[in-house]
Amino acid sequence: MSKESRMRATVNQKLTEMGERERLKELLRAKLTECGWKDQMKAHCKEVIKEKGLEHVTVEDLVLEITPKGRALVPDSVKKELLHRIRAFLAQHAT
Repeated sequence: MSKESRMRATVNQKLTEMGERERLKELLRAKLTECGWKDQMKAHCKEVIKEKGLEHVTVEDLVLEITPKGRALVPDSVKKELLHRIRAFLAQHAT
């Protein structure tokens, strides 16, 4: 396991243990709903299903199709806020 992978695992474990991961997920959900991301993704899903036909789309296909657009549509302000909160949490709980 690389040093980066170990550090990522340690950070994730600390966030999970302290309950911060769930708080960040709730914040992310709220921010994405607030900025209209959720509605945009719902519309994109409907487009994909309409194009391919309901009988020809699996959940896995849909996820593969919409994931790149979903990531690209997350506003930079939301990404920056989450990163700031993670950094603040880590600074506060550094061992």
